[in-house]
Amino acid sequence: METKRNLILAIETSCDETSVAVVENGHRLLSNIVASQIKSHMRFGGVVPEIASRHHVEQITQCIEEALEEASVAYQELSAVAVTNGPGLVGALLIGVNAAKAIAYAHNLPLIAVNHMAGHIYANRLIQPLVFPLLALVVSGGHTELVYMEEDGKFEIIGETRDDAAGEAYDKIGRVLGLPYPGGKRIDEMAQIGKDTYHFPRAMLKDDNYDFSFSGLKSSFINLVHNAKQKGEELDADNLAASFQASVVEVLVTKTIRAAKELGVKQLVLAGGVAANQGLRNGLSKAMAQELPEVEFLIPPLALCGDNAAMIGAAAYIEYNQQQFADYDLNAQPGLTFDSYEGTLS
Repeated sequence: METKRNLILAIETSCDETSVAVVENGHRLLSNIVASQIKSHMRFGGVVPEIASRHHVEQITQCIEEALEEASVAYQELSAVAVTNGPGLVGALLIGVNAAKAIAYAHNLPLIAVNHMAGHIYANRLIQPLVFPLLALVVSGGHTELVYMEEDGKFEIIGETRDDAAGEAYDKIGRVLGLPYPGGKRIDEMAQIGKDTYHFPRAMLKDDNYDFSFSGLKSSFINLVHNAKQKGEELDADNLAASFQASVVEVLVTKTIRAAKELGVKQLVLAGGVAANQGLRNGLSKAMAQELPEVEFLIPPLALCGDNAAMIGAAAYIEYNQQQFADYDLNAQPGLTFDSYEGTLS
């Protein structure tokens, strides 16, 4: 018996990537168009919300057309249209939300609102099925969270950062080192060359919780560089990068492994933009092989670590099956959390 095709057109505009994808049955990627704005924001050392919104307006229609064309899918074949409605930059989110509402209305399609962070987790669903209960380490620009999932569509944050997220710390350290935005990738490359010679603090490593803190690490790094400049001392940039990354990775890996052991999960998934970090991928892979070889470990390919619409389509499929549809009064929610996300743990 032939399975009916579920085709979801997914839109992602939460920050500085305009992305549109067509996902079949929640796991088969037919197209995933991503228009990056990095060059536009590079000269400012970070994302400028107004510029990001303007680029989304310019790119969204073309991305939608390209995604449908590449997937060889017409509007009348679609099962639903999905869109990120938060968290993110409010102006950027509004472009995607309004585009999705217009398509849903014009073609009489169900509208699905997707939490951006849920999307990052479900990027792994495009690789292979998720197995529950699972633990997700979500590490993106503004978020560092440990999320426990008993089943599809249910999210419980068991640990999160109390100040700077890991991605934010990377960007700030990149600026201190004089690296072009975004600095995270370059720091990761430098860390592969250098050694952990400066031994920065490992905040909250042994605390009896699953929370994180990277503000102290950032301050320690800045103070070391500042004091060295005042004394006229020269520091090794590669070793600085390696020392910083060693601290971040050790804390993330140690707490994640401990949580996975204590919760008795069947699967661990890595998610978010910082999931592309080679030091973190290697560190977590090694620790899982040594300490939890019976637990399946999923890492999305590099193309699915950053913001993309494919992950939104994968997450939307779960909501489609649960008949969780949005109304036409759907709005952008820049501060959206899992607690306020429909379909989450109450």
